[in-house]
Amino acid sequence: MALIALTVVVLDQLTKWLVTGSMRLHESIPVIPDLFSLTYIRNSGAAFGILAGSHAGFRLVFFGLTSVLALALLGTIYARLSPADWVGQVSVASIFGGAVGNLIDRIRAGEVIDFLDFSLWGHHWPAFNVADAAITVGVCFLIVHFFQQKPEGPT
Repeated sequence: MALIALTVVVLDQLTKWLVTGSMRLHESIPVIPDLFSLTYIRNSGAAFGILAGSHAGFRLVFFGLTSVLALALLGTIYARLSPADWVGQVSVASIFGGAVGNLIDRIRAGEVIDFLDFSLWGHHWPAFNVADAAITVGVCFLIVHFFQQKPEGPT
């Protein structure tokens, strides 16, 4: 599972490095017109820019602490999973890798680099990155997986 988390971190950091090295901030390159663009932005807040307007010192402490707590919680969930529960393990590893990828950005630059930019029929989704995608997919799979598990013991 460490390999999955490490793969997410490496892909996330590599794609961010490629974007920052080849694009100007706020530059947008249409890939599929009216659907998908590569748009280089920096997000100092959380998901959807939440807390972006708050003081940089507060954000660093807040996001640092919440990241450490989230990683500890993920470690606890992972430790409680059955060794045979590969769906749960892959989901947690994906979330963990995504959290580490975004934490690296916050520590290094105080903000997260986003560049995957989707819109459909005039509705624009906030730009995101590989780490965000890994977290979202991992959380969705984990929720569905937990709801599908049968309770242990008498019912």
